[in-house]
Amino acid sequence: MQEQYRTVARAGVHETEINRSRFICALAPAATEQEAQDFVARVRREHPTATHNCFAYVIGADAAVQRANDDGEPGGTAGVPMLQMLLRREVRYVAAVVTRYYGGVKLGAGGLIRAYGGVVGEALDAVGTHTRQRFRLATVTVDHQRAGKLENDLRATGRAVRGVRYAEAVTIEVGLPGADVDAFRAWLADATAGTARLELGGEAYGDT
Repeated sequence: MQEQYRTVARAGVHETEINRSRFICALAPAATEQEAQDFVARVRREHPTATHNCFAYVIGADAAVQRANDDGEPGGTAGVPMLQMLLRREVRYVAAVVTRYYGGVKLGAGGLIRAYGGVVGEALDAVGTHTRQRFRLATVTVDHQRAGKLENDLRATGRAVRGVRYAEAVTIEVGLPGADVDAFRAWLADATAGTARLELGGEAYGDT
């Protein structure tokens, strides 16, 4: 698994005009390929009279799924430069649709490539991106007497507390960078005088 990846902070739209053609880039996070396809279909429904609705999306922290479509523009002048911009910016789990309303001036292949790739880059800047880090999930079980201080200490040391459950004992779910597991085990033993129990789980991604 990748240690980290970047994705868009939110859905958003950015528009620019080039030689009287309107280029409208819609971006959205997409957890699956189906979500990306649904987003593309939704944007196309919003712009049924547009000259083109070209798209690109990247799914997977390792960019395992990559798709691009020119929607009638000359081959390789729209979807591919859009996809290349997403990959160049190292953005994952994202879908981009660029809607073009033709303004009467032909841009040529080079102009189209610059326009489609450029508006995606501008949209990424406008919407913003953030980094998600790979974490090892861990569950800490501790008695009620120590739980409050332990939770505060975890947060104070910058560890990602993902949940707290109270029962006979208190369980605190923590996200740990993989390289931090051994150091965390020692820290936990010291912080709780050896009374806390640590169980390691699977891996997931969380915001840094």
